[in-house]
Amino acid sequence: MDHRIEELKGFLDSAHSVYHAEAALEWTLEDAGYVCLSEGAHWDLRPGGKYYLTRGGTALIAFRIPERTPKGFMMSASHSDRPCFKLKENGELAGTYTRLATEKYGGMLIAPWLDRPLSVAGRVLVDTGDGIQSRLLDIDRDLLLIPNVAIHMNRNANESSAYNPAMDTLPLLGGKGAEGELKALLEQEAGGSLLGHDLYLYVRQEASLWGIHREYLSAQGLDDLVCAWCCTKGFLAAAENGAIPVLCVFDSEEVGSNSPQGAASPLLEGTLDRIARSLGLELRCLLSRSFMVSADNAHGVHPNHPEYADPQNAPVPGQGVVLKFNANLRYTTDGVSAAVFRKICAMAQVNVQTYYNRADLPGGSTLGNISLSHVAVPTADIGLAQLAMHSCYETMAAADAQALVDAMTVYYSCALDSDGDGSVKLLSK
Repeated sequence: MDHRIEELKGFLDSAHSVYHAEAALEWTLEDAGYVCLSEGAHWDLRPGGKYYLTRGGTALIAFRIPERTPKGFMMSASHSDRPCFKLKENGELAGTYTRLATEKYGGMLIAPWLDRPLSVAGRVLVDTGDGIQSRLLDIDRDLLLIPNVAIHMNRNANESSAYNPAMDTLPLLGGKGAEGELKALLEQEAGGSLLGHDLYLYVRQEASLWGIHREYLSAQGLDDLVCAWCCTKGFLAAAENGAIPVLCVFDSEEVGSNSPQGAASPLLEGTLDRIARSLGLELRCLLSRSFMVSADNAHGVHPNHPEYADPQNAPVPGQGVVLKFNANLRYTTDGVSAAVFRKICAMAQVNVQTYYNRADLPGGSTLGNISLSHVAVPTADIGLAQLAMHSCYETMAAADAQALVDAMTVYYSCALDSDGDGSVKLLSK
C-alpha cells in the first residue's frame, strides 16, 4: 500500500474534532515552511512567499506567491466538519445513571452511533488569569456509550427504528452519583477553570484497511477529511507555473456554511482581495483567469441497493475521482469546468467517473455553489465515491485517495487562460 495511505490513516485518527483536523493541517503547512498571517495585521506578501491564515480554529486558507506576475488563482475548497453529536452546556443528567445531554450536528445516520465506545474532543475556553485561552482537548480513552434497547423490549426494532435525540441517543457516562465528574475531568485535562467549550462525540474505532486485498478504507469523517487531506498533499507537492495556488478548508458545510468560518462567509473573497492589493493587482482581472475545485465526497453505488443510484452515472469505489453534476446547480460542474477537470485528470493519468442523483432522489449540496456567490469563477464539483455517507464510520477505496492526490498535484501545477465564454487553455510546465 502507498505510504500516503498510512499518512492518511494517521491524519484521520488524529482528527477527532473539527478543531483537531484544522490543527493537523496547520502543522503540516508549518512543516512545509508556510508562515501564519493574522487577519488583523498588515500583509507584506513577497514573490516566492508561502502563507496561510486561520479563522475560528476550524478553517484555513493557504497560498503561495509565484516569482513572476501571477496569472490568476487555482483554488480548491473542502470542509473540516462532519455530522456528529455536540455536547450541551450543563450537559450532565443525573438519576439512576449519569448521562450527557447532546444535540445533533448536521444530517447524520444515528443508528451506527449506538453500542460503540465513544469519547469527547474539541476545544475548551480556559480562564488563565491573563485572559481567556482556547485549548484543544481530547479525552483519549473509552469514556461513553449509547446503549441500544434490547430486542425483548422493542420487538419492532429490526422492522422500523425512529430515534428521538432528546431520549434515545443520550450517552451513558456513569452510574448514580457521577454528576459533576465530567466537568472535573475536563478541567483537569484542560489545565484550568472552564468558561466555555465546543465539544463533540467521536467513535473510538481507528481507521482500518480491509477487504480481500485490503482495498477498502473505513474511518470516521471521510466526508470530507479525505478531500481536505488530498487537496493539501497535492497543494504542497505541486510545481510552480505562474498562478497563485490557494488551498481552502472551510467549516460548517454540514449545517449550511453560514458561519464566520464557512464558505458562505466573505473569508475567501476578502483573502483574495488582500492578496491582489498587496501585489498591486486588480482582483477582477485575476479572477478572470481562475478556477475552483470544490472537493466533497460523492455517493458510491451501494452493493446491496444499486436501485438508489442513477443507472448511467453511479460511481464505484476504486474507479477514480468523481465529477458531480446537477441541473439545478446543487453541484456547479458544467461543460466547461468538466472539460478542464477531465483534462487535468488525463494529465495525471487518473480515471474520472460521473455522478448524478437519481432524478427522484434529491441529494445535498456542497461548497461550490455557496462559494460562487462570493467568488465567481468556473467551478468543478468533485469527490471520491464512498459508502454510508454521514455514518460515524464511513467507507471508501484507498486507491481513490491516491488518485485524488495525483490529480490535485497536476491541478495545482497548472495555470489557466480563458476568454470567459468557454475557451480555456491550461498552462503547465
